[in-house]
Amino acid sequence: MMILTRTFRYLSLLLLVLLFAAGCNSELTSKVQSFIQINDRQLSKAEFDAAFAGMLQSDQPLSDEERLGLQRSFLVQLIDRELIFLEARRLAIDVTPEELTAALQGYFDDYPDDSFKAMLQERGMTMASWQAELKESLIMEKLLHETVYARVTVVDVEVETYYKDNREDFDRPAQVRARQIVVADEAEGRRVLGLLRQGQSFETVARKHSLSPDAQQGGDLGFFGRGQMPAEFDDAVFALPVGRLSDLVKSEYGFHIFLVEKKRAAARLSQKEADREIRRILESHKQEEAYQGWLQDLRSRATIEVDWNQLEK
Repeated sequence: MMILTRTFRYLSLLLLVLLFAAGCNSELTSKVQSFIQINDRQLSKAEFDAAFAGMLQSDQPLSDEERLGLQRSFLVQLIDRELIFLEARRLAIDVTPEELTAALQGYFDDYPDDSFKAMLQERGMTMASWQAELKESLIMEKLLHETVYARVTVVDVEVETYYKDNREDFDRPAQVRARQIVVADEAEGRRVLGLLRQGQSFETVARKHSLSPDAQQGGDLGFFGRGQMPAEFDDAVFALPVGRLSDLVKSEYGFHIFLVEKKRAAARLSQKEADREIRRILESHKQEEAYQGWLQDLRSRATIEVDWNQLEK
């Protein structure tokens, strides 16, 4: 789901906003040596270490050099995220209740039954804390769209030049458009396959019985070529005639049933056919350049202090 384009690079760091905010008002922070200071906000080394540890896999072995490199990268991302958060507050950027509700529903639709709650439990989060994180991300995304991306444009001559310089990128391989239903075991798979062979709609059965996140889209996988999906998928769908159901296909994800809806032969896209994709590519590049320039301006206007000695210890 593509609700957020770039701000989600910061989503895993949103907990640190709360740490910064708490640090500004607590007596404890004033008694502990500051590790990071951004304008009037402070974070101690202990708070940084706790947040950094939460981002690592519990079984991830790291050498001292690897750990230091990751910590430095994490710290830079933290500072950038905090600068963006402060800019959003300065400009009074906010989201409406309707925007937040729509974003929440988009997530719920991607998780069948109670799996969303299970995901939150695994992350050690409550629904309220997760919604607070999502709201902050939406605010930052709105900030970027209104102050950075809105100035980005792509003109026809740029599209034409890009197509001429990258013709080989538009050689499209043979593709299929397929739907899938995923179940946990073979017995359930046989039962669901029976429903389909009795004439029930694939989309309806997928929404009701499939365990895959694409269930709410009727199991739609879109168009894909060989090598873009697991090998078991390719073996099943590329040999399947359009409109025909597959038998059960076992993979590490469970048992699958596929329906091929369309096939496209290999071809080179014309400039007209590639226009939308090229504009998306150019727009993405320009947005990233604009974002980096804007972020550098935020850095230059902020007071940022880091006690690097504490990190290297």
